[in-house]
Amino acid sequence: MIFLQLFYTFFKIGLFGFGGGYAMLSMIQGEVVTRYGWLTAQEFTDIVAISQMTPGPIGINSATYVGYSTVVEAGYGMAWGIVGSCIATFAVVLPSFILMLTISKFFIKYQKHPAVEAVFSGLRPAVVGLLASAALVLMNTENFGSPQQDLYSFIISCFLFAGTFIASRRYKISPILLIVLCGAAGALLY
Repeated sequence: MIFLQLFYTFFKIGLFGFGGGYAMLSMIQGEVVTRYGWLTAQEFTDIVAISQMTPGPIGINSATYVGYSTVVEAGYGMAWGIVGSCIATFAVVLPSFILMLTISKFFIKYQKHPAVEAVFSGLRPAVVGLLASAALVLMNTENFGSPQQDLYSFIISCFLFAGTFIASRRYKISPILLIVLCGAAGALLY
């Protein structure tokens, strides 16, 4: 039963996950953490962090890790966890594959048509909204702490966030270097 739920959930996410992997994160969290309770918010945050560090699209990496973790947490063994990760990964990619095969035939022919241009004009702001939603999903107490519970951790988290944001936007420092530096800072400060 868990395998069918994984397939259905990630197929739906893949079908409606316009904007790529980051836009899918809020949908994945809504399904995996809120709706089904397969993972806690902290586990989901850890999976997102691992997905960002590994090569490949974050949405597909997240599906892979969630599929594995969900099946193993459901009491199946590690071998079934690999099957779960394959099912979730296949399910999240399948809608895009089908849509690209279908759309590619017609897009080149009709890309300048006013109706097609209007559809893409409507999709652009929606994609930006989904990306903003993904960013806001990750701005929670699991990532930043709470000033009421641990003021020190909250302040350090805010400084790391602000420093990384400024270093990335203003100084164009490599995201890989920022991840390494923030990991080192976390090891020293926490």
